[in-house]
Amino acid sequence: MKFTNFALGLILLVSVTSFAQETNAPAFGKGLFNLVGKDSTWTMKIGTRMQFLTIASWDEGADGGLVNPEQNFLVRRARLKFDGFAFSPKLKYKMELGLSNRDISGGSEFTRNTPRYILDAVVMWNFYENFELWLGQTKLPGNIERVISSGNLQQVDRSLLNSRFNIDRDMGMQLRHHVTLGEKFLIREKLALSQGEGRNITQGNLGGHQYTARVEFLPFGKFKSKGDYSGSDLKREEMPKLMFALNYDTNKNAVKTRSNQGSYMFNDIGFHETDINTFFFDGMFKYSGFSFMWEYADRGADDPIAKNSDGTETGDVVWVGNGLNLQTGYLFKNNLEVSGRYTSINLDDLTGRNAETQYTIGLSKYLAGHKLKVQTDLSYLAEDNGTDGLMYRLQVDIHF
Repeated sequence: MKFTNFALGLILLVSVTSFAQETNAPAFGKGLFNLVGKDSTWTMKIGTRMQFLTIASWDEGADGGLVNPEQNFLVRRARLKFDGFAFSPKLKYKMELGLSNRDISGGSEFTRNTPRYILDAVVMWNFYENFELWLGQTKLPGNIERVISSGNLQQVDRSLLNSRFNIDRDMGMQLRHHVTLGEKFLIREKLALSQGEGRNITQGNLGGHQYTARVEFLPFGKFKSKGDYSGSDLKREEMPKLMFALNYDTNKNAVKTRSNQGSYMFNDIGFHETDINTFFFDGMFKYSGFSFMWEYADRGADDPIAKNSDGTETGDVVWVGNGLNLQTGYLFKNNLEVSGRYTSINLDDLTGRNAETQYTIGLSKYLAGHKLKVQTDLSYLAEDNGTDGLMYRLQVDIHF
């Protein structure tokens, strides 16, 4: 309750301040306002964003018709963002708070039974040449789709591959470096050491630690405006741009069903622990309004079936298996985009989960880039047990 009152007070303060200084406010999508210290030794940009989502879904009946209709209206995301530098432009920071029910869900005894308001709280120190040290809680350098902001997606939301295999956020440290070979060939290396429990876990680091390594290759140089981590070719790259990457993550003595995600694997003596390894191969290509993104994921575990001390199975299983996600789109000159996505998920038989194949077609209208857009998509999901379904979504996204 105290945090909620603080957040509401902060929103009110931001609104009043923005109104009082509207002639000095940044352009739309560039934050509510920017603060700069009198001696220019610090800055803070404050922004907010919201997503309003409508979902309708149906199952496919035995006669091929649609049955069991369900509808839902919700505020999918509502967030406050703060970023800038402190003391020196080489010492940057970012904090992002989630306020919607989906943003703060997942509270447990390991979060001291409190909502998970904090998404990002990280400092980034460029301590030497092309080396940067990150400390705090933020996204791990995992699959490209997860690292792309939810506000910069090409379709309404991320794919099934991301929900089954992503390694999301965690608390720890990261070391990042980049080097340019020749005139354009850029290589970026990202290493992370994290707690291995996921975001906002404040007590009970139950297993070992998580180690993540990612290497990115950009043979034709940088994308415009960091377009390799943004859906759609909104900048209409004048020359072909490509980024592809290899990713390996190992979570030692993990106690959750999806590495640092999923549910805890409780047993009669505490928790089932096993090493979980996740591999990604992904990339992004953009040229003249056309974009193509791909992801392949593979996850394995030393002992994926959770057991009690006497060897009996608890019923929990690590989600081991693989997945493929292919996504493409074309942006017309009127900023209307059509997109398509194919996703295939194949979890091992021991997980008891069906293989899934999903086809999605999307339509997006960008009124002010990703800062103000309307997106809609239609998905058909087929499972190997014959359980098929249809899902329609409509979403409005606005950033200040």
